[in-house]
Amino acid sequence: QVQLVESGGGLVQAGGSLRLSCAASGRTFSMYAMGWFRQAPGKEREFVASITWSGGSTYYADSVKGRFTISRDNAKNTLYLQMNSLKPEDTAVYYCAAAANWYGGTWKREYQYDYWGQGTQVTVSS
Repeated sequence: QVQLVESGGGLVQAGGSLRLSCAASGRTFSMYAMGWFRQAPGKEREFVASITWSGGSTYYADSVKGRFTISRDNAKNTLYLQMNSLKPEDTAVYYCAAAANWYGGTWKREYQYDYWGQGTQVTVSS
């Protein structure tokens, strides 16, 4: 089993930056990939970014390309999401997820992930 604990959410002005963290514990040796998803009020959960744990290959939703950067610290079993040039439409609850099975591809589907964090609120004001 893998446990995920998120932090770093908060309130920020449009154009500002925020860095989210997700600490993983438990059977972290079994993780193949991790990702970030978000859910805005009244909307369905959507893919934001993903990264393979060993190779570090990254993938992004078109809406965040050039603004967000996903990274990981394998030694600390921690996932990060650096968010720059934030927009009001980025307002959402952000969730991190871990995959215990190998699928390959871009890791952008919810069913590919086995463990989820509790979510952290990000609010961007204009």
